[in-house]
Amino acid sequence: MERKRCKWVNLSNPLYVAYHDNEWGKPLHDDQQLFELLILEGFQAGLSWETILNKRENFRKAFKGFDPKVVANFGTDDVERLMNDKEIVRNRLKIVDSIISAKAFLKLQATEGSFDHYIWSFTHGKTINEPYTLRTTSELSDKISKDLKRRGFKFVGSTIIYSFLQAMGIINGHGKECDDKPPVGDQMLHSNVAHT
Repeated sequence: MERKRCKWVNLSNPLYVAYHDNEWGKPLHDDQQLFELLILEGFQAGLSWETILNKRENFRKAFKGFDPKVVANFGTDDVERLMNDKEIVRNRLKIVDSIISAKAFLKLQATEGSFDHYIWSFTHGKTINEPYTLRTTSELSDKISKDLKRRGFKFVGSTIIYSFLQAMGIINGHGKECDDKPPVGDQMLHSNVAHT
């Protein structure tokens, strides 16, 4: 029996299908992966996620594996290197702001222990079950966006953060047509999340 997926998935793109099946909406707790996703969500602004996904491996090479310590130390030569890299999205503002966000990410880690602890603390370690709709923001994304901006992060508007929360599993937003649709109920606590 063929698996049913969210209607936004381009079934002709194996990368997109694999992303939906194996990553999107799955609880993510690795700080470096969270940093990568946050930066790529920022690069998505004005574009489609499929465009970013198709270039993700090139982004990983260009951004040195998205190690926030490395990206935070990028200088003008790195900015120019990235601006000349035809395999990624070449947007100077987004590139410069990713370096600024890397520095803010390191500061947040130093004060909160980890980005994972910080981001999941907003829901006390719970995943919010919210079936996919045309909604692009929420009170939660508004709150997190405001706090990240206060901490010096860039490209973290509420729409970007809402998409980030869906992708990293704080919001389970699979559509009702999808085999991965949220269970009945408002919230679901993940047993592997220790933050309370």
